[in-house]
Amino acid sequence: MHTSSDINTKHFMLNDHTICALLSTKHIYTPNKTLIFLISTFLTREITARRMGKLATFEVALIVGLCALSVSLTNAFDASGWIKGHATFYGGSDASGTMGGACGYGDLYSTGYGTATAALSTALFNDGAACGQCYTIKCDYNSDPQWCKQGTQVTITATNFCPPNYAEPNNAGGWCNPPLQHFDMAQPSWEKIGIYRGGIIPVNFQRVPCASNGGVRFTINGRDYFQLVLITNVGGAGSIQSAQIKGSKTGWISMSRNWGANWQANGYMDGQSLSFRLTSTDGTTKQFDNIAPSGWRSRRNHRAARWHRTYTRTDIHTIYICC
Repeated sequence: MHTSSDINTKHFMLNDHTICALLSTKHIYTPNKTLIFLISTFLTREITARRMGKLATFEVALIVGLCALSVSLTNAFDASGWIKGHATFYGGSDASGTMGGACGYGDLYSTGYGTATAALSTALFNDGAACGQCYTIKCDYNSDPQWCKQGTQVTITATNFCPPNYAEPNNAGGWCNPPLQHFDMAQPSWEKIGIYRGGIIPVNFQRVPCASNGGVRFTINGRDYFQLVLITNVGGAGSIQSAQIKGSKTGWISMSRNWGANWQANGYMDGQSLSFRLTSTDGTTKQFDNIAPSGWRSRRNHRAARWHRTYTRTDIHTIYICC
């Protein structure tokens, strides 16, 4: 994170390219701080130019225009405070038992989540609305020095649901019973913060922004008047609050959550290019135009990422936008 003192001492040396790069960095989450820094930099340049007898107004306007997209799409999701909970593990040492799950992500390797995942208890899962959210977790060494690894932490993505076990008390087997905030983590991730024989450990956790690589992905199933779309690899808040779909011959159609990260819509979309409008759980709305071409077919993976359009294989259409 850049401090105000860092900015004040360094902004004289910034050029146009480093300004835009800084605006798009994942280390700046608050638009106000970014805007203040941007204005400070431009004013310094303007004053310097005027002292030299040159007018830099046009240059300033041009740079603002070039960087405006970065500002408007800078991730505004901030990490939460630290909260106490507990964590267990499942899925085996290779995490093979974590594939699939209640969010519908299927093969967690192919969808980009790997072994840094967890199933959430009822209190956290929120009927699937938490799918895709990211959490940083560290073992509470002060509470359990025997089984905690000191000074380590791991960031995971919510990909599954840990169901309650009402036959067991909350402190002896019913770890995922309401109102407990519990993570049943993929074993490789759990063992980064806990010692295997401990089984269950106290943790401190916070919800953090998700760092996506390659952009939002839309996997389309269904046919005719029913579309089922799996939305994955969402950066920032990680989870989706609402979704809309639009064919090239239709208006915007509201989608509803079918299960997990799968969203459904009723509308005839065959032979039309598809666009999506997503609102994440932090209130950020982004629009993805013509993600799927008019020749799309069910079960193809359509990916939105950065800046230019490319076709990587005959069955995958990729369009890049600034996310």
